[in-house]
Amino acid sequence: MSSLYEMSGDADHPNFPSVDQSDRSVPRNLRQTGDPGIEMLVSTRVRKSPFFHKSFNENSAWRCTVYNRLYHPRGLVEPEDGGAMKEYDALTNDVTLWDVAVERQIRVKGPDAEALTNYVVSRDVTGMDPMDGKYVILCNEDGGVLNDPVLLRPEEDEFWFSLSDSNLMQWLQGVNVDNDFDVEIDEIDVTPMQIQGPKALDVMVDVVGEEVKDVPYYGLMEAEIGGADVLISQTGFSGEEGFEVYVKDAHEDAEKVWDPVHDSVVDHGGRQIAPGHHRRIAAGIMSWGQDLDFETSPFQVNLGYQVPDDKDADYIGKEALEEQKEQIESGDYPFTHKLIGLKMAGEPIRDYAPDFWLVSDPETGDECGYITSPWWNPDLETNIAMGYVPAEKIEEVTDTPLNDEIYDEELDLEFEVHLPDEYSEESGEPTFATVAKVPFKESVNPSAREQAKLNARKEAEGE
Repeated sequence: MSSLYEMSGDADHPNFPSVDQSDRSVPRNLRQTGDPGIEMLVSTRVRKSPFFHKSFNENSAWRCTVYNRLYHPRGLVEPEDGGAMKEYDALTNDVTLWDVAVERQIRVKGPDAEALTNYVVSRDVTGMDPMDGKYVILCNEDGGVLNDPVLLRPEEDEFWFSLSDSNLMQWLQGVNVDNDFDVEIDEIDVTPMQIQGPKALDVMVDVVGEEVKDVPYYGLMEAEIGGADVLISQTGFSGEEGFEVYVKDAHEDAEKVWDPVHDSVVDHGGRQIAPGHHRRIAAGIMSWGQDLDFETSPFQVNLGYQVPDDKDADYIGKEALEEQKEQIESGDYPFTHKLIGLKMAGEPIRDYAPDFWLVSDPETGDECGYITSPWWNPDLETNIAMGYVPAEKIEEVTDTPLNDEIYDEELDLEFEVHLPDEYSEESGEPTFATVAKVPFKESVNPSAREQAKLNARKEAEGE
């Protein structure tokens, strides 16, 4: 991709200074280096999960990444056998098992567990009952998203943060140094797996019984599988129907649970796959570190609904977030870039992108943004992606504030994406892209924002 480097207009600066990253203190590395074909070193510095042997030795996961300092399987079907898109087929048509042990479980327990949790989370958690769950974000004082975990409340005085890819335990412990909430904060020996796909409920009925049918979306259930205690939630990272099984005392009991679940998945025509990033992109589900991070405001990435108007209690980042919200509603968008959805031409993108591929303004040819999550979607028969583009370009084609509602609009806005030659229509030339609604494909269980939108539509239609 040396041609892109030359196009930057600054041969001494490989990180594309034409892309304004003044919002960030540490810019994204936009140099287009591709995949150098390096080998992952397995050593004791990075943790092997209780499912490691099952995923890599028995089910032959052939590649991995490191996520929350654990090895994370990211490929089960070999490329010559269909690769990630073969896994997509299993996820969307049958049922799949995912090793997500990397979702480390940080527990806050004690008389002040609710007070501490409510202080670090932007949404109000005081209405959560025991055996409830909720998708939440935690922000720093500037409103940057530190983590976007699933929050579980298995007991009145106990919360579990099921983490995305950033270490939250030290943050919570640090917050409590000066606040002195009466809680214990620690990582617990609990390891989750996900069962995702149209036949997920059939698998769960097999392994725990009919009562699992009564678990609501984001609800919890105590159960036993293979003689081991588990906590079950109706959640997932795919947009398909799904459940997560949290194995307690995991380093002792993980395989007792894995084997019967895996057997049932196979019996229903499914298999273990890597987490379905191709499907989560279609659902508009973001991946921390890739689509957002601690320098990203929720208002840049379709998470404005996570900043409530009616939470009276103080929480970290509240002042900054409320100020940002006021600026946006008054038409003064405070960020240079905003995450949007794109539909792109080109050859089907059937695997992970090794770089943040660059986005250009078709009128000037200048690089102005970058793609974070691209993939081919066979249901839509097009390449789709999430990526950052200049906010001012969006403002040129809409009369509304750049809030979450912008993702529901059909915007007349075009860009060009600099894909690698293997995907581009013409070698060395950018590929045409149009802004698209997010989510690209509806989820079986809509997010809180999507559900609110559906309810508003039903009210308007008098249903």
